[in-house]
Amino acid sequence: MKYSKHIFICINERDEYSAKGDCSRKGGKDIRMKFVQLINAHGLKGKVRANKSGCLDACEMGAAVVIYPQGIWYTEVQLDDVEEIFNTSVLGEEVVERIAATKETWAEMMRIRNNKRVEA
Repeated sequence: MKYSKHIFICINERDEYSAKGDCSRKGGKDIRMKFVQLINAHGLKGKVRANKSGCLDACEMGAAVVIYPQGIWYTEVQLDDVEEIFNTSVLGEEVVERIAATKETWAEMMRIRNNKRVEA
């Protein structure tokens, strides 16, 4: 395997009036750059990759970040969360529970989508 960890950060952009919103306006680009800085600072270039991602289909809960191979989904990520995510899930194998996606996260996302369809 080329990378021991692969971090996907949604930087998807939509029209500013989109009901879904987008991860770019929620800080996706800055979040990715912070991950890149931490990777470089820890000498992990070539071992850990922070990729710009198109839509991860969770923009209502954005900014969205996914870390593989663990398959950890983080939602509503803020720039201030990046260092904790990096230390916990990239350098370590644990999960930052307070921002990790759960069944309730996805249920909330579906509730938001369904309400927006009703209002439209």
